[in-house]
Amino acid sequence: MATPIDPARSLLLTDLYELTMLDAYRREGMEAVASFELFVRKLPPCRNFLVAAGLEQLVEFLENARFTEEELAWLESTGRFSRETLEYLRAFRFTGDLDALPEGTVFFADEPVVRVTAPLPQAQLVESRLINIVHFQVLIASKAARMTLAAPGKLLLDFGLRRAHGAEAGLMAARASFIAGFAGTATVPAEPLFGIPIYGTMAHSFIQAFANEREAFLAFARSRPKALILLIDTYDTEAAARLVVDLAPELAARGTPVAGVRIDSGDLAEHARRVRAILDEGGLRQVKIFASGGIDEELLARHLAEGVPIDGYGIGTSLTTSTDWPALDCAYKLVAYAGEPRRKRSEGKATWPGAKQIFRRYEDGRMVGDRLGLAEERHEGTPLLVPVMRGGVRVGPLPGLAEARERCARELAALPERLRRLAPAEPYPVEPTPALLALAETCDRLQRERAR
Repeated sequence: MATPIDPARSLLLTDLYELTMLDAYRREGMEAVASFELFVRKLPPCRNFLVAAGLEQLVEFLENARFTEEELAWLESTGRFSRETLEYLRAFRFTGDLDALPEGTVFFADEPVVRVTAPLPQAQLVESRLINIVHFQVLIASKAARMTLAAPGKLLLDFGLRRAHGAEAGLMAARASFIAGFAGTATVPAEPLFGIPIYGTMAHSFIQAFANEREAFLAFARSRPKALILLIDTYDTEAAARLVVDLAPELAARGTPVAGVRIDSGDLAEHARRVRAILDEGGLRQVKIFASGGIDEELLARHLAEGVPIDGYGIGTSLTTSTDWPALDCAYKLVAYAGEPRRKRSEGKATWPGAKQIFRRYEDGRMVGDRLGLAEERHEGTPLLVPVMRGGVRVGPLPGLAEARERCARELAALPERLRRLAPAEPYPVEPTPALLALAETCDRLQRERAR
């Protein structure tokens, strides 16, 4: 019989080496306090910035991180771990500290998004799921932010659940894109769980199920008398637009005015121009045109530049799979242990030692540069990482989703203009402080001496 596991909450959702390292640490008596930081090594060439997201789910995971008796029984049955380690896992609770960037904060390469400070076995064990939670929402929020910047004033909706890589991914994509400025989602649980507005129209199958479009439109209007949006590209897009004009007076008399039409195929720009002309000539200037199907930020920017008369977009695959760049080069690395800074020197993967802080400077309301320094330093600029948990307990309520969304809007508005564009731009300056440089040199010297 399979062992019952809730993947979203289980501590077994990890890489095996997290457990084997924990076992070795305990055997060696290595349980002093360690600090690990999660950061992105380098930005993809098609990203000028990233957006922090996923903190709420990370805190919930750390608060509830524990093993069930069934999971412990399975671990024991594998014969991989001692009884002492199994008892340690039975009593496991996260008792450490968490510092992080508030959700909606813009950040750049090498800047810590999250810092965990806890006994070494604890800080190690949570690594895989921590990256899993934060990486995905950062990935999607950053993609959605590009779309928001590419289409100011347009209604953007997440339509990506069916193409997302799993149920949790679909739901978290709705959350992350909302932080970045999307108006809502088609994913239903996002409303009861997060308060995100949900939207929906109809599928082509609904139209096909009826003898003709007239019957389908009238039936849908009877069922959905408010905010009626009709899908018009099942057969002949322009003919369906003319049918909407013909039906509009009858529907309005019933108290069901047409709010919009949706186009989901073909040359969206050309169809939209023709449909707009048909609707306007028929006295339906107030009816909005909504488009979906194969949309990304490049198309949004092109439509905006060309003045295409589309009022809103449903965006699916390119959003929830971040099609152009589906993963970030992120890492969760040890930066201090037992009171000593630690630094990795692997080729192409070197890290900065010590617990760090980001100091951001502004001029005339725009970001002009960040300094990456030690957590205990004080510098000109706004420190970005804030305390979130102490001793395994929240220091206070986390900002709500609406506040994260507002923060992201402010951050995007404060970006240098070159970074707001879709094209790759000159990198934003992130400079290490003299103290951080000196600490790195000290770590390197000590490592060389210890290697002799």
